[in-house]
Amino acid sequence: MSKTVFLFSGQGSQYAGMGRELAEAYPGVKVYEKASEILGFDLAEKIGGSEEELAKTVIAQPAIMATSLTAFEILKLEGIEFSAVAGHSLGEYAAMVAAGMLSFEDGFRVIKARAEAMQKASEAASGAMYAIIGKPAEEIEAVCAETDGYVVPVNYNSSAQTVIAGETSAAEKAAAKFAEMGAKAVKLGVSSAFHSKLMQPAAEEFEAALRNMKPAFNKPSAEFYSNLTGAVQTDFEDMPAKLAKHIVSPVKFTSELAALQAAGYENFVELGPNKVLTGLVKKTLKGVSAVNVENAKTLEKALELLKS
Repeated sequence: MSKTVFLFSGQGSQYAGMGRELAEAYPGVKVYEKASEILGFDLAEKIGGSEEELAKTVIAQPAIMATSLTAFEILKLEGIEFSAVAGHSLGEYAAMVAAGMLSFEDGFRVIKARAEAMQKASEAASGAMYAIIGKPAEEIEAVCAETDGYVVPVNYNSSAQTVIAGETSAAEKAAAKFAEMGAKAVKLGVSSAFHSKLMQPAAEEFEAALRNMKPAFNKPSAEFYSNLTGAVQTDFEDMPAKLAKHIVSPVKFTSELAALQAAGYENFVELGPNKVLTGLVKKTLKGVSAVNVENAKTLEKALELLKS
């Protein structure tokens, strides 16, 4: 039987109305309602509102996580089994809930604290992020190192795409240099330089909040692949420190995908809005199946694959 990994979407994949079709088709799955009680605001209302408000970190992070977990609960109801989880940045938190590392309640309490800390840090420090397409990671690292100011690679997404982040002027200069070199540089619609040292105040505030909150971290019920190491995580000591470090460290997603394939995973199922990770899997790995679940049509297609 094929081994299945569930992948959980990251920030930036949100869109107005996401997840509504799934929630309406499975009225017994009440992720948005239960999450809203913990968050103190109505998630369904925010998701149905303006794109601008939904893009705010403090709204986007819990909204994407709830959409991912809605898809997850539906696959569980449909009897779909999985033996590994992985997420892209924010997606690691939905992965932790799916694997039982965090309870549903603790998961949303934790993501609320993370989103608030990152929103505050974004407002205090301007920064920018660009997806660089068409150059290998080594060249991207070299150009960033030669650019005046602070700019670094932060998301190793696929062999053809690496995201850079840093001070706005330095990121702009690096992006212009890549364009000169024939690469495509796409500015991301985010409010700051995530996964860079500009997020250090958020990392510190988040770690303090976790130590004060004391959520219960359990050993996962499935293999948990980590952005920090790009491999399966085996050490779960001092999770507040690890999760704080995650905010200011690169996302080693290509390494995770390679490690998953090497471990024999053949079905890659993205849960959450859009299909960014599905696209990265298709660009990076050969000989695997990649599907996403975000609405009725994609759910039907995923169930066809997973039940065959």
